[in-house]
Amino acid sequence: MKKTAIYPGTFDPITFGHIDVIKKSLKIVDKLIVAVSNGSSKKYLFNSNERVQIIKKALFKDLKNDQKRIKVITFNNLTTSLCKKYNSTLILRGLRAVSDFEYEFQLAGMNRKLNQKIETIFLMSDVENQIISSRFVKEIAELKGDLKKFTTINTIKALKNKYDENK
Repeated sequence: MKKTAIYPGTFDPITFGHIDVIKKSLKIVDKLIVAVSNGSSKKYLFNSNERVQIIKKALFKDLKNDQKRIKVITFNNLTTSLCKKYNSTLILRGLRAVSDFEYEFQLAGMNRKLNQKIETIFLMSDVENQIISSRFVKEIAELKGDLKKFTTINTIKALKNKYDENK
């Protein structure tokens, strides 16, 4: 039986930390659904459709990942509902630092309460990428800093274009 996992997040924008989690997940699952949150509780730089396009360019154009194994979607419902829709019992979450753990632990517990068949797997990005956050990447982009160590070429282009149009 093929294993499908859901990797939910805001990905505003995708970083090498997210990409590490994606690469590692493909070693343990057959199919990965990268689920871009369209929730209204956060203020986003990119809308959900822009984020999907940026992720697709990063994963498939810049990094040449297998499009048959990764699907990129938007969602605005419970992650457990996505699991049901895609016949998945796995939710993937990335951890960068100990400070992430408490929130992620609570989230995993809530998802488990919503659906006891669902397991959450925590994956850590490589050490050199654990300090990267989308928030810092946006700040560096806004201040015209060098982003090559933090995200892919097409993501950098999208950030530069967004900040140039917001002037």
